Amino acid sequence: MNNNGYCIMNNNQTHETAVKVENLSKSYINGTETLTVLNSINFELRTGSSVVIMGKSGCGKSTFLHLIGGLDSADSGSVYAAGKEINTLNSDELTQFRKNHIGFIFQMHYLLEDFTALENLIVTSMIHGKKRREAKENALRLMSDVGLLNKVHNFPGQLSGGERQRTAIARALINDPDIILADEPTGNLDEENSRIIEDLLFGLVKKYCKSLVLVTHDPYISKFSDRTLFLKKGVFKGDM
Repeated sequence: MNNNGYCIMNNNQTHETAVKVENLSKSYINGTETLTVLNSINFELRTGSSVVIMGKSGCGKSTFLHLIGGLDSADSGSVYAAGKEINTLNSDELTQFRKNHIGFIFQMHYLLEDFTALENLIVTSMIHGKKRREAKENALRLMSDVGLLNKVHNFPGQLSGGERQRTAIARALINDPDIILADEPTGNLDEENSRIIEDLLFGLVKKYCKSLVLVTHDPYISKFSDRTLFLKKGVFKGDM
């Protein structure tokens, strides 16, 4: 963010469209039955904007997120993210794509229990290729952003559930990704901590000009997003 309060896009954000999905389909085999969770769907997310996707458990929300992030492969259709057609990438290229362009936030925090909150961020950044000094500076800045400078030396087991998830948000941002994918980020939290996480997440996405796709059961979250879509019977309903 510059001195006037306007966010500044990173060097990777050269495309007006952060995510584009064309005729995407995904099915699973369950015994003798075929369950279609995504049925030739189309989707577009502009760079710097946010969308909340809602729907019943098992409707395919998480599957859709995993396809965007290159964690799963579609049966048919195309996924373009951060300027790349990711369904054409091989395993090594997908790993590099995720490392450079995607920040994940899950329902579980998945912090490394043997590392402090600060070290969890530093390690993530150093794996990305940053020197320890720069990694530490960025980690401290983000821990300040999520209001946890006083907890940087605490291990995950010494943090509350809300504090662990706030640390997970900071970790998702540490490598300056283009796109944040959040899968039920408040699913394990009480209402008070859920509201804190929602406010922080959308505030930081806006501050750092990230593009956000968030899936949830919580209708309250939709008040923060630019759009809300409902996934039902394999297709999106709502403001496309």
